[in-house]
Amino acid sequence: MKKVFSLFVAILAFSAVSFAQKGVIKFAKNENDFGKIEQGKPVTYVFEFTNTGTDPIVLGNVAASCGCTTPEWTREPVMPNKKGTVKATFNAGVMGPFNKTVTVPSNAENGTVYLTLKGEVIANKTATPAKSGK
Repeated sequence: MKKVFSLFVAILAFSAVSFAQKGVIKFAKNENDFGKIEQGKPVTYVFEFTNTGTDPIVLGNVAASCGCTTPEWTREPVMPNKKGTVKATFNAGVMGPFNKTVTVPSNAENGTVYLTLKGEVIANKTATPAKSGK
């Protein structure tokens, strides 16, 4: 009976250790400030992350806080000590300051990460028209 109990405890302890090991997502930077950008000109930033855990990380459906921001992300599992990316493109349609969020869900131990894009959209610089040769 002692052997059966010892075996059960060993299996239980191994299971607990196995379940505790997960991927950990660590972004090099969680925020990007574009500064002043011209209206009507899309800008893009690529957020890079590393899996610092022990299991592969899979990103879920990455979503932006509005339709003016389009995310693209690494779709394959990111193995331990490997890198992946989340690319966010902001279409500067409305003038003024902006602060947009990109939500990055994953199976990582630290779960969902929020990335921020900010800056200020300024008036588009217009070229002076050429003079007519008349």
